[in-house]
Amino acid sequence: MSSRRSRASVSEEEINELISRLQTLLPSAPRRGSSSQASTTKLLKETCSYIKSLHREVDDLSDRLSDLMATMDHNSPGAEIIRSLLR
Repeated sequence: MSSRRSRASVSEEEINELISRLQTLLPSAPRRGSSSQASTTKLLKETCSYIKSLHREVDDLSDRLSDLMATMDHNSPGAEIIRSLLR
């Protein structure tokens, strides 16, 4: 119940500011002047899609790194560099 009250206390101006900040984080989101419900909904859908694509990219890079590490000599300088980057 208290979380419901705290969400209700967020002003429309604060929501618009958060939406604006979110737009700056998305590479494909056009910079809109208005924050209508339709554009906000579209922006949130684009955000979800972008997050999913980032997850796929991370999974792909993880698989590629695993494949690379499997073929390397674990005592090689290259393997040591990769291990240090992963720490």
